[in-house]
Amino acid sequence: NPRIVMGSIKGFGSSGPYAEFKAYENVAQAMGGAMSTTGVPDGPPYVTGAQIGDSGTGLHLAIGLLAALRQRDQTGKGQYVEVAMMDGVMNLCRVKWRDHQRLWHSGLSEYSVPTEKGMGETPRAGNDSGGGQLGNAIRCKPGGPNDYIYIVVQEAVWEALAKRMGPEVGKPDLVGDPKYATIGERRKHQPHIWQMIEQFASKYTKREFMAILNELVVPCGPIMSTADLFEDEHVKLRGMMVELDHPQRGKWYNVGMPIKLSASPAQIERSPTLGEHTDEVLRDVLGYDTAKVDQLKTAGAFSMPPKKKV
Repeated sequence: NPRIVMGSIKGFGSSGPYAEFKAYENVAQAMGGAMSTTGVPDGPPYVTGAQIGDSGTGLHLAIGLLAALRQRDQTGKGQYVEVAMMDGVMNLCRVKWRDHQRLWHSGLSEYSVPTEKGMGETPRAGNDSGGGQLGNAIRCKPGGPNDYIYIVVQEAVWEALAKRMGPEVGKPDLVGDPKYATIGERRKHQPHIWQMIEQFASKYTKREFMAILNELVVPCGPIMSTADLFEDEHVKLRGMMVELDHPQRGKWYNVGMPIKLSASPAQIERSPTLGEHTDEVLRDVLGYDTAKVDQLKTAGAFSMPPKKKV
């Protein structure tokens, strides 16, 4: 059937010297460039908590399959769509590949760690934002493991932030200080900026500080723990935490659908138990009658294989 569209995911694809290697989520992160650019310069590389190797690759495949279907609408021909986990992670690290090439010509002025022309690989830079704007995670009151807020100090918001922050950190003339007057100067002195902002933030919880910064139109967001997200009103309003009733697990919460379709919203349902829909599929999809289904059952076609003794 020339109209068939098929897709598959492999760790490293079906070609190349790594084609037969086994992969896993964190293996893909390691080999796709994510781990080498995540963490602090003097520490080990870190995996990210987001499943960019598994789910990220699945999203790439879904996009590819949709593109192949649209192509078939025009040509009448299907095709095979392949995505490697390593390739998907590389694509998600594209900003780091941009910075890798910038280092051929100069240092990276927005990075808080030392960089210079010709240094080679893109370094680990902690919570630096990259992309030209200054950004970092700032500790707030009471100082717990997730009592932080991420702030991006855009050029357009510096004056308002300096006016609001200066008096609270003992620098009433901060807005006029030539050390911070331009984005270039702020990049040079960004350790001092983070110290001042952290001193400012130390009087407030991350939610209180977010409210202050939002009034100043400063891009920011508190570091949300899983507990924070589980109880968050915005998350509930967006339908991103859905309660399900599972016959084996009982009450269970699942992450909702992040893609919101106006005319055909997704319905989140529990996962089926093993074999729950076998009869339905055989009858309604394959057209088997009851006698045929019973015959297959008697022959053991749907029974679980015996577990191997360890």
